[in-house]
Amino acid sequence: MASQIITLVGVLLGALTSYFATSVAERAKFRQTMATRWDERKLDTYIDYISCVKEAARAARQAVEAHGRDEDRAAPLAAMEAAEARRSVLFEGLMLLGDDAASRAAMTVNQRLWAVIWFARDPAGSAPANSPASGAPTDYKELSASLVEALNSLHKAARTDLAIGTP
Repeated sequence: MASQIITLVGVLLGALTSYFATSVAERAKFRQTMATRWDERKLDTYIDYISCVKEAARAARQAVEAHGRDEDRAAPLAAMEAAEARRSVLFEGLMLLGDDAASRAAMTVNQRLWAVIWFARDPAGSAPANSPASGAPTDYKELSASLVEALNSLHKAARTDLAIGTP
């Protein structure tokens, strides 16, 4: 009788061990699936946001160049405003999904882009004292270079947030 009880206890311990091992493995798999799902969303958010910023900057450059050639700036300014409106919406997603460093970098990108946009709207004037562009460089090339620098910082923060390039 004792050998049967020992066998039954052994089978019971084996079943419990198997259950707990499977449960732990399934939880780890679920966590990994969720992390991957959010990483995919983050990557899409970063790509959409940065693409939109570049689209707005490109349209701003076209507006500045059209101004220099005394051409109609309506089309590039309209494209710039549309991209800026979309960027504003995409920024909210980035703030929700991105880590703190990426969010701070995106805020800097916003400020630099606003300076570019202010300049494109009025290349001959200067930004009002209370505008996002106040205190910014007044040369378009400097503004553009400053935006590229901020975008590079955002790229770096996004790669870190997504653990790209780390073992």
